Amino acid sequence: MKNDLIIFHISHLVTLSGENALRCGKDMRNIEIIKNGYVVIKDGIIEEVSSGEGYQEYITEKTQLVDGSGLLMLPGFVDSHTHLVHGGSREHELKMKLEGYSYLEILNQGGGILNTVKGTKAASFNELYEKAKKSLDIMLTHGVTTVEAKSGYGLELDTEVKQLEVAKALSKNHPIDIVSTFMGAHALPSEYRNNKAEYLKKVIEMLPIIKANDLADYCDVFCEEGVFSLEESELILSSAKRLGFKLKIHADEMVALGGATLACKLGCTSADHLMATPDEEIKCLAKHKVVANLLPATSFNLNKAYARGRVMIDNGCGVSLSSDYNPGSCPSENLQFVMQLACLKMKLLPEEVITAVTINGACAVNKEEQIGSIEVGKYADLVLFAVPNLEYLIYHFGVNHVKDVYKRGELVVSNQQTVYREEK
Repeated sequence: MKNDLIIFHISHLVTLSGENALRCGKDMRNIEIIKNGYVVIKDGIIEEVSSGEGYQEYITEKTQLVDGSGLLMLPGFVDSHTHLVHGGSREHELKMKLEGYSYLEILNQGGGILNTVKGTKAASFNELYEKAKKSLDIMLTHGVTTVEAKSGYGLELDTEVKQLEVAKALSKNHPIDIVSTFMGAHALPSEYRNNKAEYLKKVIEMLPIIKANDLADYCDVFCEEGVFSLEESELILSSAKRLGFKLKIHADEMVALGGATLACKLGCTSADHLMATPDEEIKCLAKHKVVANLLPATSFNLNKAYARGRVMIDNGCGVSLSSDYNPGSCPSENLQFVMQLACLKMKLLPEEVITAVTINGACAVNKEEQIGSIEVGKYADLVLFAVPNLEYLIYHFGVNHVKDVYKRGELVVSNQQTVYREEK
């Protein structure tokens, strides 16, 4: 059993208390801030949350006491859209971007996703594991305690399985919990350029194998002009749904094809990117309570328009924010920078930003019953920030404000240095 832990005299304790469900519209502003707060933790679970000196009745000879004076506490962040496991990097494409080549033009020249596919196929399990572990460590030091990780850099069974097995091993050994997504429909392999129907068949044939080996909870598709059409996306996602996969969709990143509406039709947990989503489809997302998962650092890196987060919230959507960490369109693991971009470029309020990376992020991976808020009965995934208040976390951008990170009550980051021991 773990020793009890009490963190007390927390200057600003942001609980996000309330219903374990997607927070939509104006409800995204309701975050509850307790001043001079405390959290009592037992066996990795939150036992009490309150203010004042009431924590003293929980103290025993085994209790670890941590003074939170002058600190801000938030729930551990949920990065609900990443391409964590991959081989190689793509810094050589930077010049092409600067010369004006579009994302899809680079892809059609064998770059982009297809370039990373080559690197991922060539990399060993251990090479992929160590590379992804390094990224997870960076995420952890920035306050992330749960991550969604997609495959999609194999585009054939063996490498897709390798990616997912790496993510599964990391989830077991690393403090960060990983939720895995199968994304065999991430791009069209060059060898199937003249026979797309055959590749769609191959992806559908992978699904039962992934499910039988318990390698992924979700299935995702890149629904985009020049990649997979609306009809092709529906074919794959419908096949996955029949097998018991939960669904996600890359929708409207560059061109509005109707991916957001398809997400509503199929009951996707989230629709992601949404940079080109029209008004009527935003209202559809709100009506069906599909998480609008926005990725502002991708817009920043590609010099593209930002998703209309302000419009989405004002129309009743539940918004989450994610890094989209990947080697091409967003080579950054810094979710705090994502939060700051969402405020400055999407006009989200600081309270809405916090909701988006905590309880709504948890909803984007269907973990809202266990994480995403600081409430009795939930995992003690907690982050202490060395900032005077919530607004300062967003206002002072481009730096890491984390002091300590606790994963299920265990200190795993102290002063931005990882202190956990990897289980083997």
